[in-house]
Amino acid sequence: MAIRGAGFKRKSKAASAIPTCSMADIAFLLLIFFMASTTFRAEQVRQIAWPTAEATQKIDEKRKNVLHVWVEQDGGIWINDQRLPTEQVSTVVAPLYVETERRLVVAIRGDQEVPYRIMDSLQKELQEAGAVRVTFATRLEKRRTREER
Repeated sequence: MAIRGAGFKRKSKAASAIPTCSMADIAFLLLIFFMASTTFRAEQVRQIAWPTAEATQKIDEKRKNVLHVWVEQDGGIWINDQRLPTEQVSTVVAPLYVETERRLVVAIRGDQEVPYRIMDSLQKELQEAGAVRVTFATRLEKRRTREER
């Protein structure tokens, strides 16, 4: 008759669990790395001659709900740093308008020398896209009071 185990004992057993004591440290270090190495591209500013206005009003909307549409003097329309023909403006704006649950504000930043026909066709495209909150960005002209004159 054979004796089971014959007096030999295993000194160590294979661990059945994955050690998780340093998982939080690793996750925190990865988070810091990605926060430090990520860069956000800023919107490219176009060189335009701003139209003047006697009064303006600040837009009270979150930055993510404001879409800047740049219109250059030659009639070029830029949305999200991409030049678009006028006919494609509604195809770009309509999904953005739905995505923001109809909170999107379109800020038209047009050169003061842009022909009216281009601005009119842009407005018609925005109407076709369903955008009803449209503003015109201007440079505020300081009013003179009668006392200064």
